[in-house]
Amino acid sequence: MVAVTKTDTTNERGLRTIQDGDMSLLESFEFNLNGKLGTMLFAPFTKAFDRVSGDATANLDAFSPTVRIAAPTGTTHFKVVMGASELDFENETSTFENDETAILPYTAADTAAIVLTASLTANSTLPVVQALGIEFYQEVNGQMYGLKNGAYNALAIVIVDTP
Repeated sequence: MVAVTKTDTTNERGLRTIQDGDMSLLESFEFNLNGKLGTMLFAPFTKAFDRVSGDATANLDAFSPTVRIAAPTGTTHFKVVMGASELDFENETSTFENDETAILPYTAADTAAIVLTASLTANSTLPVVQALGIEFYQEVNGQMYGLKNGAYNALAIVIVDTP
């Protein structure tokens, strides 16, 4: 965020703001340096944000999980997640919506096509950030346990849209 603030050429030093900086610098930001989206999920995906409708989408064609996902040892299942947020820095508020798949079997031959949608305010005048991620699970005695040791569960910003 400091890097974004430093790009604000509108305000004087010491008064620079995120909203007047270059927020596109956040695109491709990885929330987990030990589990990056680009090294975990190899299935091609498309992402889009329609400012008029307020819809953020992420689409993945059908794929073989064991071929297109670099899952940690012990993984039996996974979930793909997507979220989008409108950020109002001046009023210190935000709106967040998300969508996710069900917990899917990692050893399945192929997934169905995945379509994730989050609906924000139509015609918003606020910056929007969209993230895509993957979570890993292990099934033990019919119970799902998330693999959360810090090396997995990738999440990255895939779109930064400013008005």
